[in-house]
This record gives sequence, structure tokens and C-alpha cells, in this order.
Amino acid sequence: MALFDYPLERLREYSPRLAEPADFDAFWDRTLAQTRSHALDARFTPYDSGLSTVDTYDVEFGGWNGERICGWLLVPRDTSSPTGCVVEYVGYGGGRGLVHDRLLYSAAGYAHFVMDTRGQGGDTADAGGSGPHVPGFLTDGVLSPDTFYYRRLISDAVRAVEAARAHPAVDSARVAIAGGSQGGGLTIAVAGLVGDLAAVLPDVPFLCHYRRAAQVTAELPYAELAGFGARHPQRAEQMFATLGYFDGVHFCARANAPALFSVALMDQICPPSTVFAAYNNYRASKDIRVYEWNEHEGGGGHHAAARLAFLHEVIGTTPAAVR
Repeated sequence: MALFDYPLERLREYSPRLAEPADFDAFWDRTLAQTRSHALDARFTPYDSGLSTVDTYDVEFGGWNGERICGWLLVPRDTSSPTGCVVEYVGYGGGRGLVHDRLLYSAAGYAHFVMDTRGQGGDTADAGGSGPHVPGFLTDGVLSPDTFYYRRLISDAVRAVEAARAHPAVDSARVAIAGGSQGGGLTIAVAGLVGDLAAVLPDVPFLCHYRRAAQVTAELPYAELAGFGARHPQRAEQMFATLGYFDGVHFCARANAPALFSVALMDQICPPSTVFAAYNNYRASKDIRVYEWNEHEGGGGHHAAARLAFLHEVIGTTPAAVR
């Protein structure tokens, strides 16, 4: 792979003026009010993961429309007081996965809440799919913000924070959110919708600056947008109008928690200019780690270490009253 997007010097200044829907805030206020009209009903069932360093819980909670969303909660064993928690959202096509594959944050001393992704590769169904779309999720219901798939998924992601805070082992004042690719896009969305987070860690985020992405990469999932436009050219602008309600650039302008982003300059799945468009509009304190020679894996293990260092600095591993 080679460099294909703007030079880094331009990326650091790239802050496009996108057409934000006039009722963006009203739409999300209505969406979250509708979501919260259903009981959260977070349930944590002890789960035998065969691991000796964590207590594991099989989670269910009420997401969009009260539909049951699965997850995992891992709590460092013998935790004597509420601890900081990382709520993680996973990549496109994935799900909550296996517990033993998700040990980084609990090994570092944090509770770790992993949200399953409705209709994708986990254990949670999506009851709301509708409308013409091409294979995948990025155009499912895209002719209206009310029916778009990511309205449901982002609502689930907000409720995941509320579910994590419902567990007594979690210090509700020290909840961070994290994820890569689609998970990074969800992280940004939640950062713009939840006002009292402790830290935000979006890695090589998806769901940002959709039109630019569709124009500069032929890779999936953004290629789904071009595919829809090719099949329904008369509806392409309607598609992009809907996507305006779900653009990370707009959520970033509403965020207020400190953030650490990552971007890879050879990433053709989530092009660097789309990541910087979001990052440069992020309202709160922020930093970004640039991986010049990497593709969509981003910084890999190197960036995992950077995330932990950031968490330790921002929220620590013990309650503020004890530190």
C-alpha cells in the first residue's frame, strides 16, 4: 500500500465545512428520548469464562426500542471499590466475541464493558432493517434518518454507557469509551451525545465525512455508498442528507471529554482525511497519534500501549478520593 490521501501537513489543517442538518440536535434529543422511554433493565449474569484474574458477566440491556442487546462485563477480580470502566464498541461485521480475547483493559485495572453489535457478527438481532439497500449495513434504511441502521446502533451505544454505570463495580464518574473503525465511529457519536464521559479513544474511526470517503476509496464499507448511488442515482442526495445526521464531524463539535485519536496514513478503509475532518472539529482537549506506514490496523499493539498510558493519565486506576 502507498500514500494516497492529502499530505500530512494538509491533513492537520483539513477542516471541511459540512452541511449539518438544521434539526441535528432535535433529532438526537427525540431519538434518545424515544430510546429511554423503554426500561434499561441491565442484567449481569455471572459467567464462567475459565479465567482467574477477572469476574465475568454475560450482559443484557435495553437498547433502541427496548430491544435486548448483549455484552460482556469484565471486572478485575478482588476489586474492593468501584473502578474506572472502558466501554468498548467493536468493528464492522464483528460482535462481542470471546471473553479471553478481550483482556487488555481488565489486565490494566479497569472494568471493561464490551457491547455486542446488533445484526452483525455477534449474538444480538436487529429487528428494524428496512428499505432498499446494497449488501452491508451502511445503506440499510438510508433514505430517512428515522429508519437508518445507525440510528438504532448509536442509540444502543449510548445505552451501553448507562448499562455499564448500572453495575456497582463501576465508578460512574470514570467511564471512558473506546473502539476501532466502526467502533471508533460509535465512540465519536457517543462522545457527542453523552456529556459526562471521562475519556474518549477513537481509533481509525469509520462513519466520518461520508461523501469524501465515498469519493476517495473503493474499499468496503464506504464502497456501499457508491454502490447505492450507482443503483439509485436519483436518491444519492437523499442518502447523503440522511448521513448528515450520523457524521462524526458533527458529533465531534459537541464533545467535551478529553480524547486520543489514531489515524493510519495508508488506510484505504477509513481514509486519513475523513479521520482528520472529525479530529480537527473535536471540541474538547485532544491528541492524535499518526501511523505513517500503517493501513487499517492502525498502530496495533503500539497504540494499545498509548491508549493505556492515556487512560492512566486521565482517569487513573483508582478512585480520585484514593489517589
